Amino acid sequence: MHPLIPLTKRTTALLAGALFALFALFVGCSSHGDEERRTKSAALPARPKAVAPAGLPGMPPVLDPDDIYSADRPGRLSPVVRGFPSRVYVPNTSSNTVSVIDPTTYKVIGTIPVGVQPQHVVPSWDMKTLWVNNNRGHTLTPIDPATGIAGQAVEVHDPYNLYFTPNGKYAIVMASLDRELVFRDPHTMKKVKSTPVSCYGVNHADFSADGRYFVVSCEFSGQLLKVDTEKMEVIGRLKLPFQGAMPQDVKLSPDGKTFYIADMMAHGIWVLDGDSFLTPGLLPTGKGCHGLYISRDSKEMYIPNRGEGSISIFDFKQNRLTKKWWLPDGGSPDMGGVSADGKVLWLSGRYDSEVYAIDTTTGKQLARIAVGGGPHGLAVYPQPGRYSLGHTGVFR
Repeated sequence: MHPLIPLTKRTTALLAGALFALFALFVGCSSHGDEERRTKSAALPARPKAVAPAGLPGMPPVLDPDDIYSADRPGRLSPVVRGFPSRVYVPNTSSNTVSVIDPTTYKVIGTIPVGVQPQHVVPSWDMKTLWVNNNRGHTLTPIDPATGIAGQAVEVHDPYNLYFTPNGKYAIVMASLDRELVFRDPHTMKKVKSTPVSCYGVNHADFSADGRYFVVSCEFSGQLLKVDTEKMEVIGRLKLPFQGAMPQDVKLSPDGKTFYIADMMAHGIWVLDGDSFLTPGLLPTGKGCHGLYISRDSKEMYIPNRGEGSISIFDFKQNRLTKKWWLPDGGSPDMGGVSADGKVLWLSGRYDSEVYAIDTTTGKQLARIAVGGGPHGLAVYPQPGRYSLGHTGVFR
């Protein structure tokens, strides 16, 4: 205390009050600063999600750019298909029929006569019709999935396989022996444009996430094509770096960054960057690698190896093969699809006149069902999704 100021009870009280006021001011400023920092912190923007690519004009918008299959979750059936009975449709190439299986009983409940050499059963873009590709009969047979009744066949030359542009504007016939990609009206199948190709055996395809191009496999010349969807023109050609390569099914990864192409002679899947369209790498899976199917949670891909009776499992997050399931009595697992609830993988036994039902959790064979000769591209229907890109059921 200053020596000139006498220390009394009054002065002591005044000094204590002043000190308390200063302390309160300090605490108040500190609290206000903390509150301000908290407010600023709360106002910081959340980490931005991936931006959906600008899609092909008329294409339904991508729901989740991190997962182009996000619409395919169990139970997410479109109102269009919700009333359809659950069935497995099996085209028998040697018998010229389609076997119809009830997946709850694992029994064949019907046989539909179709044209010569049916190869695939393909859901239409609007998901209202199943088209049977009668390759050597040069027709498409429509089946009403609500009733299971076949309609009048439509004349279409060399329909080995069938796809639809992501905007639903065109059907694309994979005319394998004609060496053409034929763009047609998706309802009447009237020809709009034929695009000649230089390779042999165009048969399978998948589209980029934005739908602006698609990659096509050429089975008999070991090549891949890149096609501009809107221009309907081939914009890239690639020879696979394997003597005798025989590419089959094509599938895009959930994140839309990578194409996978099954190869039954290279015994594995090619891993391709579709944008750059440069020489891909090969991941061995098993003898006669043939089909590619995405799990309902978009975490795994099922890869049937037709030449050895097995199914390889690829984990997208781990970017590697994690499991291999073997059919207990051998077989020739070929093409197929996943059940609507994601619990069963259905595959045709191409050389054994049978169909396999496989538990997707355990890999256990649930059923082995006798069908006609040469069962090929079977369709499990209905399935979740907003629209179909074709083949045995590629939904987004």
